[in-house]
Amino acid sequence: MYLSEITTELLGRERQEALGQFLTPSPVGDFMASLFSTLPHNVRLIDAGAGTGALTAAFVRRACAKDSGVKSIYATTYELDTKILSALRVTLAECESLCSERGISFKAEVHHADFIETMAGKLSGDLFSSAAPSFNIAIANPPYKKINTASPERRALRSVGLETSNLYTGFVGLLTRLLEDGGQLVAITPRSFCNGPYFRPFREDFLNLMELQHLHVFESRDAAFRDDAVLQENVIFHATKGKTQPPIVTVSSSSGDAGASITAKGFHFAEIVYPNDVERFIHIPADTGHASATARLSDLPDSLASLGLTVSTGRVVDFRLKNALRPTPGPGTVPLLYPCHFNGGTVHWPKLEARKPNAILDNAETRPWLVPSGLYLLTKRFTSKEERRRLVACLFDPADVKAEWLGFENHLNYFHTDGKGLERKLALGLFVYLNSTLVDQYFRCFSGHTQVNATDLRRLAYPDRATLEAMGNALKRTDASQDELDQLVENHLYGLQ
Repeated sequence: MYLSEITTELLGRERQEALGQFLTPSPVGDFMASLFSTLPHNVRLIDAGAGTGALTAAFVRRACAKDSGVKSIYATTYELDTKILSALRVTLAECESLCSERGISFKAEVHHADFIETMAGKLSGDLFSSAAPSFNIAIANPPYKKINTASPERRALRSVGLETSNLYTGFVGLLTRLLEDGGQLVAITPRSFCNGPYFRPFREDFLNLMELQHLHVFESRDAAFRDDAVLQENVIFHATKGKTQPPIVTVSSSSGDAGASITAKGFHFAEIVYPNDVERFIHIPADTGHASATARLSDLPDSLASLGLTVSTGRVVDFRLKNALRPTPGPGTVPLLYPCHFNGGTVHWPKLEARKPNAILDNAETRPWLVPSGLYLLTKRFTSKEERRRLVACLFDPADVKAEWLGFENHLNYFHTDGKGLERKLALGLFVYLNSTLVDQYFRCFSGHTQVNATDLRRLAYPDRATLEAMGNALKRTDASQDELDQLVENHLYGLQ
């Protein structure tokens, strides 16, 4: 058993989550080490958030392989958690022994310190800090945890020009600054940085400093850290310090199991980061289906704005209006809709057996958070790994639920026209399009998480109004099968009869 696999013995689950720390399984570490291209003769390695040293050990195994050309390794490790420092030192001693057998000089230092605070101080020229070191190899599984705007970590990162809301992007941003030109970084992180407005400053910073060489995704959301029951979608990336993006980026995928087969394909960098995209979204077309979906959607002519439509996040944040919520409808209440009310393409309300409330009081306090009744298309903001589609759309029909006002809970997005309901044929056409395999494949390539934000839906390309209405007119029932929905899209978008 590798030391990196003793996670639960060294750390309780609650402690792991508090630190944002999930240690790297050895098969994942070995794969990460394999992504480095030609290694320097004299390696200066940084492993930030080193844990038990799994990634440093994986790199050393790679460097000790035949004909690697490595003559010396100086490893610098940072680890804040006192409970695993002894295991880290044991791993480094094992690395030294292996290197000695291969005739490679190995030295290591362990810093029991906050990596962000320490390196931000050095990089910002803090009077109390020494100059920042430089490295030619960085390997990382950084902690991932949100950091608020007033936190010490956020202030430290701002001092070196990094604006980000998560520890993992803070770690990566610092590592890119510590690498010398031509230095290489391989990291495993959540995939969420690839899109969304919160990570835009990080994406711009990263793509301005680093040349993206390789992206690797896992077929299952829990594959990389299965033993820790982590359901975050992860990505492994290899990048080189430099300012000219390569013409081709390798994209690979695997199940995450030891010895599993890996599929890989090259894509033009312009297919990964679109040249005119001000958001710098990173698309990951894991297979030809995803790539095809992206290409097909890029040809569609319209946006929501050009269609005269808007999508918004549900206004009712239930914990803020807790006193107004009711488990069952009653006098003075209006329907409150959650994802649990989705059923077969339409809303089934009330759902009295559900744990969620079914109604909300209609009064002066709640009215600003309600919408007038009408025909709306709703989508879930979050989907479970068991659901077939990343994007799940459902129709709210006022004929089924009689009310003057409605509450859409914050876990829903709703499509509307200037705050009011949609025309029926248009709503049904959107229902067909958004529930299609084509759009699902695009979102799986585009979205780095299982959350579907209103921003993501606004940026999606849409068919023109006439095509959407024709699809809506052709839809016979909202519980149509996936094949039936896909056939409608093929027939109306691409003329396949």
